[in-house]
Amino acid sequence: MSFLTSATDVAIEKDLKQFLFILLVALSAAGLPKIFPRLRQVPYTLLLVIVGLGLALVDVRLLDLSPGMILMVFLPPLLFEAAWNMRWSELKEELLPSSLYAIGGVVLSIVAVGWALHEFAHIPWMTSLLVGACLSATDSAAVIGLFRDVGAGARLTTLLEGESLLNDGASVVAFGVLVELAIDPQPFQLSTTILRFVVVTGIGLGIGGLIGICVAFLTQRYELSWVEQSLTLVTAYGTYLLVEELGGSGVIGVVTAGLVIGNFSAQTGTLPVKRSTMIEFWEFAVFFVNSILFLLLGDQIHLPNLVQNIGTTSVAIAAVVVSRAVAVYGFSALTNWVANTAIPWREQTVLWWSGLRGSVSISLALSIPIVVLGREEIIANSFGVVWFTLLVQGLTVKLLLESLNLLDDQSLQQAYLELIARRDALRHISAYLTASSGQLIISPALQKSQLEFAQQQLEQLATDIQYMQEQHPQLQAFSIQQHQKELLAIEAGIYTKFVQAGLLKNSPLTIMQKAFEG
Repeated sequence: MSFLTSATDVAIEKDLKQFLFILLVALSAAGLPKIFPRLRQVPYTLLLVIVGLGLALVDVRLLDLSPGMILMVFLPPLLFEAAWNMRWSELKEELLPSSLYAIGGVVLSIVAVGWALHEFAHIPWMTSLLVGACLSATDSAAVIGLFRDVGAGARLTTLLEGESLLNDGASVVAFGVLVELAIDPQPFQLSTTILRFVVVTGIGLGIGGLIGICVAFLTQRYELSWVEQSLTLVTAYGTYLLVEELGGSGVIGVVTAGLVIGNFSAQTGTLPVKRSTMIEFWEFAVFFVNSILFLLLGDQIHLPNLVQNIGTTSVAIAAVVVSRAVAVYGFSALTNWVANTAIPWREQTVLWWSGLRGSVSISLALSIPIVVLGREEIIANSFGVVWFTLLVQGLTVKLLLESLNLLDDQSLQQAYLELIARRDALRHISAYLTASSGQLIISPALQKSQLEFAQQQLEQLATDIQYMQEQHPQLQAFSIQQHQKELLAIEAGIYTKFVQAGLLKNSPLTIMQKAFEG
């Protein structure tokens, strides 16, 4: 029996069924590595692309969004989550090289791809430049997870995440300028373009920062995690819409708001349980959005168009790879010379090969208005390059890390942390058994036996920890880092309790951070 009474109700039902089907397909793709162990080395996003392509081959179309809805639906949560998770203290140290890779890389990518397609494939300038604009946006999502799994090093991860975060704003602004020129051709003036870039960036930074401060202040007053989750979700979409309405860059606004909220909460001491629920919420949100996007990448591909444009796609791939190399090696040499950033050539090589294109490039390509000439050609070339970066570069990053000897011993660190966790747990148990003497419901003999067992295990753990530290001197720096995090968390937790109790209006700046700097 159906209660649907209008065409609108039927359309909503259809959309709901499509979303449920997409989620089911995404969950099925996520379960494939459990069934087929060999697939564990394949990035999850790539699995979604392959599944989407399979659906396209059997003529199953998942979703049909208008071009204008693509950016508004998909980008805000992806950008907000990435910015919210980025620690300013880490980004600040790599800000110069990341900024140059991002902004300089966007310019180089647009110019290189545009020139190559126009010169070698004889494609009109505007179409070529739009392909370059779509492909100027790097996407670290496909390799960051791999970096963390294999232990690629914190600095590589920070450089890549920082570049991707800053790159999104520059690429979307450049893309918007080119789309406007494609729809309403006007004489190009460099000074006007730079001024417009500054204005839209300034509006995005100002409004995004203001919203971020207000939302961070509000979330500190709530202990209910679902309130904070709802506020941040509204912030992601609301900031984008408001900044765009005021003539700024919604992308930059969302990134700024995410950075402010994430770092303000971290510095002022979000309770660990509260923050963990936020992480879980945004992991699901990004999982769902990425599922739609990468399934669309496979589902929306029309193989005849892809094959028809294989020549121009090859030219675009070469231009992307070469311009990426020029950006990474060139700007690394500059920052090493000017700011003594000391980025070695091995890390530069990994950064070059890890410049994958993904969700943002897909969003930009699909969002091009239908009235733009060469739209299908732009989409086909963009999809082809994204496919290449995911299939070829994404699957060979681990091999490159191994050949350059850039993998940290992640398993060693995990084994060491397991010993530390066991030690702390047994210390608490021993303290509880000692303090509760005579108050437990068990017999004194049993209590004494359990206490002796716990103390024996503690002695063995102390020996094991000391042995690991002697055999692996690199754990010393790791231990200091973990110790510092614990002290900062304790200090921040106390400040949060005072703020939530209304005894303090704002959390004081951390004191212990100065001890680590000294």
